[in-house]
Amino acid sequence: MRLGLALGYWGRGPGAAHTALAVEAERLGFDSVWTAEAWGSDVFTPLTWIAAHTSRIRLGTAVAQMAARTPTATAMQAMTLDHLSGGRVLLGLGLSGPQVVEGWYGRPFPRSPLTATREYVDVVRQVLRRQGPVELDGDYHALPYRGPDATGLGRPLRSITHPLRSALPVLLGAEGPRNVAQTARIADGWLPLYFSPLSAGLHREALAAAPPGFMVAPIVHVQLCDDLARGLAPVKAAVALYIGGMGAASRNFHADLMARMGYEEAAGRVRELFLAGRRDEAVAAVPDAFADEVSLVGPRERIAERLELWRSSAVTDLLALTTDPAALRVLAELNG
Repeated sequence: MRLGLALGYWGRGPGAAHTALAVEAERLGFDSVWTAEAWGSDVFTPLTWIAAHTSRIRLGTAVAQMAARTPTATAMQAMTLDHLSGGRVLLGLGLSGPQVVEGWYGRPFPRSPLTATREYVDVVRQVLRRQGPVELDGDYHALPYRGPDATGLGRPLRSITHPLRSALPVLLGAEGPRNVAQTARIADGWLPLYFSPLSAGLHREALAAAPPGFMVAPIVHVQLCDDLARGLAPVKAAVALYIGGMGAASRNFHADLMARMGYEEAAGRVRELFLAGRRDEAVAAVPDAFADEVSLVGPRERIAERLELWRSSAVTDLLALTTDPAALRVLAELNG
């Protein structure tokens, strides 16, 4: 199992220690470093900055939101950074949800998310392969554009830039069983939101079609501490935000996932409390057991014991979400 460093997205401003953490992760032998985006900092710019300060560690997006860019624009950014970094990019893509797609990007959320994802990946792959002009008669991503307001002057184009790697890895953030199954068929890896090594059978059927070398790379909160309750507190806060705040009462993919993992009642309660503005109660309603399953928290001995569960699971890359260099060192030593 390889190790990665997950830096997420910024809060009010740049994470002051992010570059130093990435440099330390590279020194410790970590395989990859990952950035993210929501509705603030973008995913590619911080990764480019990190690329300039490192030389070996792979550079992943977890995830680049599809609604933020056309598939050709995303392929251009990935291809450009891949050249500048010497072939280190891992392109993680995610559809996000209706609240972000329509509320932040001002675009309609696709009625068929699987079709929209499949078309997006198709276009990205065409750009990177550069075998001919990019063309797709898609429902969501038609190239050239042939809508009712088209000029009729558009023509298929092939990238001017030759890609450094035509098979640059594409990973997908997916949650529902059908989405995970499609990811196994069309992508090079999967970026789960919540993954529990205790629920190994939950995704077995969906991942059955995954090819050799397929990456399963969950983001896992890691905290080195003696007080388990205190260590789980930020995990529970993050879970409450996603279950309650990253969706609506009628549609929340994250809450659906938590329910499939055996916590349906708790997911409903967390969402209810969060949407009612009772955020502290929502955080408290996240079961400690769930937070513990999807994280690595505790003293070194406990992390060592629980790390073995992850190593024996389907996970190929554990992406550690932490700002503590000591936690990175412990993981590197235990996984070595």
